[in-house]
Amino acid sequence: MSEEWGFAPPPFKPDEALQRLRRDLRQAGLAEREGRFERRGLAIAQASVDGAVIRAAVVRRPSRSSPEWQPKTLKSSADLRDFVADLRKRLASWSDSDE
Repeated sequence: MSEEWGFAPPPFKPDEALQRLRRDLRQAGLAEREGRFERRGLAIAQASVDGAVIRAAVVRRPSRSSPEWQPKTLKSSADLRDFVADLRKRLASWSDSDE
């Protein structure tokens, strides 16, 4: 579809996108520790650059034991926005009893 309009989206820069993701997750109330993002000591998300993409994951439900990760590959800025929006919805839906 971008060819119809004569322009292409800007190239995805995973290093810059990871910095933006870290900033967005901190704004969502998560603290970064050892490559993971936590809320109240519970792992919620993780992200790292892998070549030209970002490998991210979010937990199915917060858990003190071993969390069940749901991986996601972020290949564009749109993927990054969707990941952050989905994570914010999950954070809002999880109550203190879930943790």
